[in-house]
Order: sequence, then structure tokens, then C-alpha cells
Amino acid sequence: MPLCRLRPLVFRWRCGRVLEGSRFRIEGSSESSTLLISETRPEDSGRYTLVARDRKGSSQHSLTLSVIERPQPPASSPVVCVLSTHSLVLSWAGPCYDGGSAITSYVVEVQQVSSTGEGSWTELSAGCKSTSLRVSSGLQPQAQYRFRIRACNAVGLSEPSPESQVIRMESGAGEPHEEKRNDYVTVTIDEKHKVTDHYNVLDKLGVGKFGHVYRLTHKETGQVFAGKFYKGRRAKERDAAKKEIELMNSLHHPKLVQCLAAYDNKPEIVMVMEFIAGGELFERIVDDNFEHTEQSSVGYMRQILQGVQYMHQQNIVHLDLKPENIVCEDRTGFRIKIIDFGLASKLDSSTPLKVMHGTPEFVAPEVINYEPVCLTTDMWSIGVICYILLSGESPFQGDSDTETLALVTAAQWEFDEESFEDITNQAKDFISSLLQKNVRHRMSCEEALSHSWTMTLESADPGAAKNLSKDKMKKFLARQKWKKTGKAMLALKRMAMLSKSDSPVTLTSPVDDTEDVLKSLEERMQAKPEFIKAPFDLSVFEDSTAQLICHVTGYPDPEVLWLRDGEVLEEQDGCVQVDYEEDGICVLTLDSVTLQHSGTYSCKATNVHGEALCSAKITVVDKHTD
Repeated sequence: MPLCRLRPLVFRWRCGRVLEGSRFRIEGSSESSTLLISETRPEDSGRYTLVARDRKGSSQHSLTLSVIERPQPPASSPVVCVLSTHSLVLSWAGPCYDGGSAITSYVVEVQQVSSTGEGSWTELSAGCKSTSLRVSSGLQPQAQYRFRIRACNAVGLSEPSPESQVIRMESGAGEPHEEKRNDYVTVTIDEKHKVTDHYNVLDKLGVGKFGHVYRLTHKETGQVFAGKFYKGRRAKERDAAKKEIELMNSLHHPKLVQCLAAYDNKPEIVMVMEFIAGGELFERIVDDNFEHTEQSSVGYMRQILQGVQYMHQQNIVHLDLKPENIVCEDRTGFRIKIIDFGLASKLDSSTPLKVMHGTPEFVAPEVINYEPVCLTTDMWSIGVICYILLSGESPFQGDSDTETLALVTAAQWEFDEESFEDITNQAKDFISSLLQKNVRHRMSCEEALSHSWTMTLESADPGAAKNLSKDKMKKFLARQKWKKTGKAMLALKRMAMLSKSDSPVTLTSPVDDTEDVLKSLEERMQAKPEFIKAPFDLSVFEDSTAQLICHVTGYPDPEVLWLRDGEVLEEQDGCVQVDYEEDGICVLTLDSVTLQHSGTYSCKATNVHGEALCSAKITVVDKHTD
């Protein structure tokens, strides 16, 4: 500490906390004062002030003390994705505490596992600046390895992270192949435990109409998973979740995302899924680090067909095939998986299935016409995906959903001359054989896999492949983002109408400066829930129906709970029904009420920006009362 050269009567050290204990000692004389701190700790960091005072006044001097130490180890074990006989990708999470000094790099360590399960640890990489690493040398085909990570700051290295699971490299025979999976699980819903008994729930990965998806880590192994949390408060939501789990028990295939566990903790149902880190396929394609060719597109389409073929062999139809449901296994490889089986159904020849759901651009004509669907309903969607993959344009995109649906119903489309200038006739024939309005004329999965175009991957020369333009694909993705914000824009308009500001909110066309507009929209669309219509107090007779209605707004869309006298209200015995519509209307219905249903009912709306509450009283009157 610095010395103050005054002749004061009094010295005093000040800090944001009391300096007591054997670790703190003050030494000094009539001319100086020294604060000694032994065995320093991170909590000792802060601003220290020495005040010197005599009869004429006082003076002070301040300084900042920073106590740094080695960082904590990375929070979980590294995730490993094998790419080929000698290469793989590692990814991991940073430490929970950096030791008070920024992380400068990571050290990756590897252990080759012997037949006895043992082996020595060696340094694989010492200067990794990010939380992922592609390893392309030093690994042997069919050898077994495990990995661990250390974090480094200005002080030194952390202890090692939890070790990864043991992985086996691919064999060297022939072209790289997918290992036979050993983690296929027939899931039985666990009603005795909570998901938090076995997993740590980390950051939110996404939001859907069903609920939320969170990143999970297994408490024992540290392995990363995704948790799909269904709201499950209404009977139909719970039934949908259970149906999806049942279907996924029949879909054990490398190209289909796997459900590995499920928990039913009323009112919530949680599906534990494979964690797929690579993001959407189309987002990968527009990345500047990846080449996009017709040949690479063949590889993607074959994988999609392989996954759908397995579904169709189980007589299961996906009914929601679209680009956002085709994802990459990791951030560097080329393997994909099909996700989201929330709309999938098992076909029954004795009971024709008609549905009224799907995404306008990708839905087949028979769905719009409310005609029975079949396995080739998925093949139409695959044809649309392939068209966009090769051209960056959507064959049925209209100026509105209504116009898009009309174009699909009429099966009106064509190959844009400019967009398909460099595309082979084989590819065009492949698409044409799928986009057939008559379901009987469409190719099946087996026929698509044996089509001359999908067979070209094995014989084509990779060096001769021509790069396809990504510009139109980028515009397509930008339009998709705008469609996803459509609901948000409606909410923005509602907020604008409710606002007391005199300046109206202007929504800019998505044609120009799309990214800037999206960012601006996102910034303006942050609002905690607000009830713009509250329920009224009710008096009803026994055995009648009581209904409370309110209207909530906010963005992101709030989660809604109904409570009775402060306790969460559950749907049970058909008496209690909760409805929450997409426009923000919340309805609580009580059928055949009794005197015991009297009480105060509250609707609680919550999102990341806050919460709101509104209440009303229901008084049930004896029906024999005059």
C-alpha cells in the first residue's frame, strides 16, 4: 500500500466493508500508515481509502485492489462429435468464475483409453481461444479417447473439467460411416422424479407454441442434452406431449432426433432430447466458411430421405417438414437430423387422417383441401425444400398466406430461368417428380433415393462442382425471420394503439435493410405483460358454469397461470378448463360449480421483462336460495 507523508493526529482506513479479523493488520507511526492483508481472497478486491486528519483539516488517498486467482475449471465435460476416421469436434462451456481475470485460452487434454480403461493424459492443444476445437490429426481409426479441458488466465491454469465420455473413432475401411448407436431408448414417462433430480437446467435455447426448450446437463456425467418443457396445463397439451413421446419410441434412426427420457411433474411434461449444436441447415449453408454446390445438396437430400424413409416404414408421417426442422449435428460437419415430431401421426388404413395444420409454403395441396393425408404428403414438402436448397427461392411464395395457399392448391409453380441456370436436368426432374398435385404420381422415399439425381453423389467429381450463389438463400432466410415476427408485429400494433405517445409506430418493409429493421423491431418489442382487459366479479348458482375472461399483451408472449386464493389452479375432472389463445385472450371456465368454488381467482402473466396480475371473485350461490 502507498504511504502518506503528513503529520496527522489520526489515520483511518476505509473500505466498503469492516476490516476485521486476523488477516487485516494496520501498522504505522505519526508519519505513515500501512494496511497489511494476509492470505488475500477475491472478496478483498475493492476500493481502499486512507484518511489522514489533523487539527486544521483532512486529506485522503484512494486506490483499487484487485485480487485474482486461477480460474475455476470449465463447468461441464466437453461434448465430442466424431467426423471421420481421424477428426472430430470438441465443444465445451467456460468456467463459472474466471478468477477475477479474463480467460486467455483453453488447454485441451486427451487420454487414449486402453483395454483396461486406463491411459495417461497428454496435451492436445495449448492455445485454443474459443470454446470449441476441431481436431484433424493425431487420432487413430477405431481407437478410444476421452477429453478434458483446462481454462487459463493471467495467473495460471485451472483444474481440469469433468472428463468426456469415452468415444471410439470411426473405422478406416471405405468412406466414413456412422457408428451404430447404442443409446436408443424406449422411453417410459417418469412420474416419480423431477427432471431437476437428474439434470441441471441451464440457458433457454428456444420457444415454441408448446412451451420452452432449455439446455440440460446430466448431474452425474455432465453430458449435454436439450429439454423440451411442455406447458401441460390443459388436457390436450398433455395428450400431445404423450403422443409425441410414444411416436418417438418408434423412430430410432441416426437421422432422427432422439428422445432419451421423459418426466411428468404435473402440470409440466419434460422430454429430454439429444442436444444438436449445429443449428439449422439453411443457416449453415449461407455461412461464408461453407461451400454450397449441387453435389453437397444431393448429400443433404439423401440424409433427409433416409430419415423420412425410416418414418414411413413405421407408417408414420411427419407433416411438418420444413428447413427449420432440418438441423446440423455440429458446427463443422455435414450430417443432419430431422427434428420436431409434434405434428407427426401414425397412419391407420381403416381411419383416413385429415389435418388442418402445417406451414403454408411447405404444406401439400391435400392438407389445404382437407383431404386424407398419406406418406407422400411428406414427399411434397421434401420437393419444396429441395427447390429452395438449389435456388434460394420458394416455389409457392405469395404476397400473403392466402395467396401462397392458393398457389399450392393449384400446384402452380415453375423453374425460374435465372435461379436454375446452373442446375442439372436431373435435379429438375427430381423436384418435378415430387411436386405433383396427385398424391399417386409423387415419388415415394424409396423411389427418390434411387432417382438418378440422388445417386450422382457417388460418381461425381467433387473438384468439378460449381459453387451456387447464396444471395437468394440469404433473402429467403430474412423473409422467414420476418414471418416469425409477424405475431410480434401484431403485438407491436396493439401496443402502439394503447400507447399514450402521439408518434405512431412505423413498420418498415422487409425488402431493404432487413437486418437493421429486425434489430430495431426487436429492441422496440421488449415489454412486460399488461392486462388490457380484466375479468369481472361473478355471482353464479350451483351446477352452472362460471367463466372469467381477460386479455393480456406483452412480448415475448407471456406464460399464463390461473390461481385460486394464491394456489395454482390445475385442470382436473373436466370441471376446470383453461384456454389461452394466440391473440392474448385468457379464459378460465368452471363447469358445474359448487359452493366450494367460491373464492378469488387470479390470472398471472409472466415473461422475461416482468409479470402482471389481475383478479376477480366468484361467488357461488345456493340454487335453493330465493
